[in-house]
Amino acid sequence: MKGMTHGLTATRRTDADPPETARQLLTSVGVFLMPSADLTRCLQADADAWSRFSAHWKELVHDSYAAELGTQRLRRYGWFSFRPAEGVANAMPHRAFVQPQDSNPLYIDRDRHFEPLTDAFASDPLLHGLLKLLGRVAAALGDVPEWSVKVHPFRVLASADGEGRPTPEGMHRDGVTLVTSLLVGRRNATGGESSVCDLDGRRLLTSTLAEPGALLMGDDRRTLHGVSPIRPVDPAEPAQRDVLVITFAPL
Repeated sequence: MKGMTHGLTATRRTDADPPETARQLLTSVGVFLMPSADLTRCLQADADAWSRFSAHWKELVHDSYAAELGTQRLRRYGWFSFRPAEGVANAMPHRAFVQPQDSNPLYIDRDRHFEPLTDAFASDPLLHGLLKLLGRVAAALGDVPEWSVKVHPFRVLASADGEGRPTPEGMHRDGVTLVTSLLVGRRNATGGESSVCDLDGRRLLTSTLAEPGALLMGDDRRTLHGVSPIRPVDPAEPAQRDVLVITFAPL
């Protein structure tokens, strides 16, 4: 079943191509939800490409920092640079992930060390197509010669004994320019509603991303975002939510 979306000004479809619609709505509203069919068409991705891409989530590893908060989460982390003039993402040396000031309150100025993306993930054509598309969108938010791009694949798990919290910090900013969340898969999960509001708390969009390929984008400088907990539909089996979070900030 597809999730319900509220905030029609942030999700309207026009005859314009989807990246251009995203550019327009991010600059006017601050948030845009691109449907799966539009993203698939933009990336020229077929079912085999999505299947290969989603298989990378089987290679994620335990997130000990989330475990400190009682959240079952798997992840990896990658860092790229993106120059709009070239339209190509280049891998940067792996290093600790640090949240900037005025962002996620749980981890500001704390070095967190995550396993890097696998080589197969980091070189996947679908990932690079997505980075190129997002680079085009990010250009509407700033004339930046080079972007720092952070790539975070997540798998959040929940059981009958405990909910899974995709954002244990609640509504927050990431301290970047463009923040995006791509749903890769859900299994046996209820909940997981994404919310975006402005800095005064006015709700701009709520949507339960249910269809793999749905892509939520926000201007992180003027919005807050969060995701409600997930729980199993069938309590005998774990719930699972796989997403890819990608952020753009000036390098």
